[in-house]
Amino acid sequence: MRLEWIEDILAVIDAGSLARAAERRFVTQSAFTRRIRMIEEHIGAELFDRNRKPIEVLPAVRSLEQELRETAARLVGLRSRLLNASGSPGSAVAFACQHAITDTISPRIVAALTRKDGLSVRVRSGNRDECLMMLLSGDVDFALMYEAPGLRSAAIPRAFESVTLDSELLVPVCTADLRDLARGPALPIVSYPADVFLGRVFSLTLAPRLPAGVTTQSRAETALTLAAYRYALNGIGIAWLPLTLVRGALDTGALLRLDETLPAGALDLVMVWLPEPKRPEIGQIRQELLNRLYPDAGSERLPDCPADAVEPIDRTEQG
Repeated sequence: MRLEWIEDILAVIDAGSLARAAERRFVTQSAFTRRIRMIEEHIGAELFDRNRKPIEVLPAVRSLEQELRETAARLVGLRSRLLNASGSPGSAVAFACQHAITDTISPRIVAALTRKDGLSVRVRSGNRDECLMMLLSGDVDFALMYEAPGLRSAAIPRAFESVTLDSELLVPVCTADLRDLARGPALPIVSYPADVFLGRVFSLTLAPRLPAGVTTQSRAETALTLAAYRYALNGIGIAWLPLTLVRGALDTGALLRLDETLPAGALDLVMVWLPEPKRPEIGQIRQELLNRLYPDAGSERLPDCPADAVEPIDRTEQG
């Protein structure tokens, strides 16, 4: 039984519905529903009464609530003790990245961190929601992820503090043999699921700005940016990818930029952390990293934003 599973079950008990539990766990409702199904499949039993609206935990599960809470507390304490036993305090720092950032930006972060004598680094990779969950569960000390300026439905929740490190472009790219198809009327694309971050960015800020009369046809769908990159390289379709990820392929001509014809999007690279770190030295390590690599960055606590408040990205902000 994993700690994250116990915390998901307790979130439903505390929140009273899947929708509110998903908000507490900082994931979309559809992603949280899939996780609940996965937990039940692994355990081999149903845990929730789906005949009730909103969904409720079964009475037999609720009777185990106290044991679940005690087990979660023991696991959190055990993880902390194992961390402290693995070396001297402050000897390791862990951070999470969205998949594309792990490949492109994290090497520079790791190089800067390991210049500090005796410091080792652990890097975890996941989608945006998974990175936030790693922070909440104490698995990592900070996270690096993308945020879309103006896309309030994807804003980082108030529970976290963050700082904008750099700007990025999400650009449409394809192989040379697909270039003529970029003018439509039907674009063969590599798409992202609607419930992941880049899927929301595409559907809410890019799709509405496609040329008049142009529609998209998904040839492949993936939540992994690195997979979308490989699909684009193999000529499967047009993909919208971070410029830092595809710059090498653009330089060699393996991929072509299409943002003169199709819309590009603005992204911000942000560092996110919990206001109260599990170890006091982490704040100093994080600040030293910012001073070394991003001296102009300044921390801020992001406000909550309503999920339906969406503002389109202006093309003048994409440079």
